Amino acid sequence: MTYRVCFVCTGNICRSPMAESVFRARVAEDGLDGLVEVDSAGTGGWHEGDGADPRTVSVLEAHGYDGGHTARRFQPSWFSRLDLVIALDHGHLKALRRLAPTPQDAAKVRLLRSYDPSAGDDLDVPDPYYGGMDGFEECLEMVEAASEGLLAAVREDVEGRVA
Repeated sequence: MTYRVCFVCTGNICRSPMAESVFRARVAEDGLDGLVEVDSAGTGGWHEGDGADPRTVSVLEAHGYDGGHTARRFQPSWFSRLDLVIALDHGHLKALRRLAPTPQDAAKVRLLRSYDPSAGDDLDVPDPYYGGMDGFEECLEMVEAASEGLLAAVREDVEGRVA
């Protein structure tokens, strides 16, 4: 059975596609790519059908990640097929939990940086959209740091299903 993870930010053109690309690479490196499916979406539909922000693509590709992406809006009906819904900030966390049809679905929503022990109490990944390239680089650093802990958690869940 495939384990499904969806990263969610506001418009699905900056933070969540970055997290999707990085985590998909980590899953492949760990040999879980046949067992774990990774995608992303936005809480809003403003950018549906658009590619990722060019700055996101530039930063991803400069660091060896895939920059291909098409934005879409998160649908509440997806909860039934997802194992984890990873919010990039507290606003997304609240919005997603409100959308969740059941308490069990709401429990699937987690903050990305909660998987980074060095994050402390600051669990939001700041939105780089209105800033310069340094914000996109900072976003990538935060995503990469949290991806290792998230991968460990997903690996444990996947291995628990197989056992």
